[in-house]
Order: sequence, then structure tokens, then C-alpha cells
Amino acid sequence: MEFKDVKDLTYNQAVSELDSILRTMQSDNCDIDSLAKYTRRASELLRECRSRLTATDEELKKILADLEK
Repeated sequence: MEFKDVKDLTYNQAVSELDSILRTMQSDNCDIDSLAKYTRRASELLRECRSRLTATDEELKKILADLEK
């Protein structure tokens, strides 16, 4: 299975992929040989999602601070 670069995904696509990985890892269909690959991909997706959430939070704080001026 080949994955798209996380930077090319929308936030919703990344969350959807995380959900899919989680379901696969929890199912009886996840073989031990794929576990590391799924864990690594989930980690990449989580880092990207966290980064985007942090950037959005900072941007919103700046916008709100500008409104209070």
C-alpha cells in the first residue's frame, strides 16, 4: 500500500485515514507485518494534524486580538 504525502492531504482526509488505520489495526485483518507500517503512518498523520490545529489556533488568536484593538 502506497500512501500520499501527508502535506497533500486535507485535514479531513488525514483524520479519515487515521480512522481507517485505527479500524484496520483493531480488526482481525491486521497482520503483524503491517503493524509497524500502519503505526508509522498514523504517527505522521497525527503530527501533521497537530501542526495544522496549532497553526489554526494561533491564527484565530491573532485575528481575535486584532478585533479587540
